[in-house]
Amino acid sequence: MKYKGRRTSSNVDDRRGRGRGGIAIAGGGIGLVIVLIITLLGGNPDELIDKIQPNGSKSDITYEETTQEKELSEFVAVVLADTEDVWSEIFNAEGLKYTNPTLVLYTGSVDSACGTAGSAVGPFYCPGDYKLYIDLSFYEELQDKFKAPGDFAMAYVIAHEVGHHVQTLLGTTEQVMPLRQKLGKAEFNEYLVSFELQADYLSGVWAHHAQGMDLLEEGDLEEALNAASAVGDDRIQKEAQGYVVPESFTHGTSEQRKYWFYKGFQSGNLGEGDTFTANGL
Repeated sequence: MKYKGRRTSSNVDDRRGRGRGGIAIAGGGIGLVIVLIITLLGGNPDELIDKIQPNGSKSDITYEETTQEKELSEFVAVVLADTEDVWSEIFNAEGLKYTNPTLVLYTGSVDSACGTAGSAVGPFYCPGDYKLYIDLSFYEELQDKFKAPGDFAMAYVIAHEVGHHVQTLLGTTEQVMPLRQKLGKAEFNEYLVSFELQADYLSGVWAHHAQGMDLLEEGDLEEALNAASAVGDDRIQKEAQGYVVPESFTHGTSEQRKYWFYKGFQSGNLGEGDTFTANGL
């Protein structure tokens, strides 16, 4: 993706080097809501729960930015700026106002309105504060663990989390969240899958407009599709445990994630992204 010398977003909160020792989650019902939010918005609750501690103890982290991290932080700031431009234009065309989210860069763990989370949960969006959270070490994980290299693979990840922000502004998050209290786990997971696939679709919409602005380079689309496939529930479960449990899916299969990203990439508009109806919900 072409990003050198281009506008970077001013909505980046760099908290790298400021971390906490472990995960602090409020007890009782509030803790369950926090776990739900992490699940709903792109994280892995099992990894989160494994790190829960009664009290989060602050720890000082000596942080020195490497050359690669400096380039990557510049890259994500450019991608965020592009999403601001694209979604502001799309919202304006619909007679709506787009509110820019903030991208928080952190190392190790971070406080958010959704609780305190560690980098093990992966990039996530918190609707409580309109912020995206990402530890840039995820870029290496994307390449090494998920076998999804390339800068546009990382751009897809950011655009997906921005897609969750779009869902929040459009009221979709508010419609889905309460269903957790009304439905069984397996049935609610179906809504989570549609919710995540819609964010994939919305990331594809952004990529469509990025292509229209001549920002994409050869191979970028393939990098994004590969990343979408790499984080499919079926692929992750197969590699982790040797078998898949469809009723436990929360993000969709590799093919579903690729399909909806590409559908958004082809259409470039909001109108064809009703993944809930498409999945019979």
